[in-house]
Amino acid sequence: MAGVVLTDVSKFYAEGIPPAVDKVNLEIKDGEFAVLVGPSGCGKSTTLRMIAGLEEISDGTIRIGDRIVNSVPPKDRDVAMVFQNYALYPHMTVYDNMAFGLKLKRVPKNEIKARVMEAAEILGITEYLQRRPRELSGGQRQRVAVGRAIVRNPKVFLFDEPLSNLDAKMRTQMRAEIKRLHHRINATMIYVTHDQTEAMTMGDRIIVMSQGHVLQSADPMTLYRHPNNRFTAGFIGTPPMNFLEGTVSVNNGMPFFTCPEFKLALPDEWLKTVRDVVGKPMTLGIRPEDIAVAPVQDSPSKLCFEGSAELIEPLGAETLLHATVGNARFIARAGAGFRCAVGERLRFTPDLTQAHLFAEDGHGVL
Repeated sequence: MAGVVLTDVSKFYAEGIPPAVDKVNLEIKDGEFAVLVGPSGCGKSTTLRMIAGLEEISDGTIRIGDRIVNSVPPKDRDVAMVFQNYALYPHMTVYDNMAFGLKLKRVPKNEIKARVMEAAEILGITEYLQRRPRELSGGQRQRVAVGRAIVRNPKVFLFDEPLSNLDAKMRTQMRAEIKRLHHRINATMIYVTHDQTEAMTMGDRIIVMSQGHVLQSADPMTLYRHPNNRFTAGFIGTPPMNFLEGTVSVNNGMPFFTCPEFKLALPDEWLKTVRDVVGKPMTLGIRPEDIAVAPVQDSPSKLCFEGSAELIEPLGAETLLHATVGNARFIARAGAGFRCAVGERLRFTPDLTQAHLFAEDGHGVL
């Protein structure tokens, strides 16, 4: 196995058009499961294809192990790629699909058989080895595609949105199987997805991309609890983080966040930091689970605000409340037993010790 290092890697398709990938720097360690995540067009698949050698890089260097591979053809990079559309040969059996790459390399037949049988056992597809792809379900075909990569015993596994064609239940099952596979073979894996749930549940480290740039790279919970920019904060998490627009003020030595609809007292420990942004347009970010919901009481408080329930989503273990305060909309996560009616006035108390403050340019202040 081997690590992968990208240094100032860029990809330009035409002069005058913004780069698809712009000076990306990444270090993926040997044995790490790294996930590139972001919306369509952010450059994540282009980055993966440059690592695989399927796209030429315009600038920078890519190193796999101790070798710079900028000019190395794909077949000689010792990587294996699993595609979104499976890319199986329809006229071949499962066994022959998995063995094909080894046959091209003239690997001895007994070794091919041993590798294929081992991979089939790992993936639970031994009984399908004599079937053809058309006789398999989508999940089974994806296992075959993964098995074809495993038998090559590459330095690096590359996955390009491999689960996007599966239904929700099968995606959940395959996520777990790929994660278990990583633990079992301890391989370096780079996985591309637009689904942040896949990223959170599978990756040792998540690399968030937007418009060809890496915005933040960290383990899943660090990204979730400590995003350093508004894009990451809003992209990671389901339902997404709530954003409230307003300004920061300091009155009698106490910091406040003021919206057109309400005013909230901020944690005292924020005072030193927010002095530099008083009066400037700011965004307060708060996750749905950090907003407590209760019926309206008589005594007002500077730590809460009132709003109307607009939509109620009971999900069994929890209830999502979509609410409005004036023109501001947000989502709060309540317990399974919480009951209210659409249009009912409720009191919302955010845990501001878990909140985030973002500047007008999207960078995190707190």
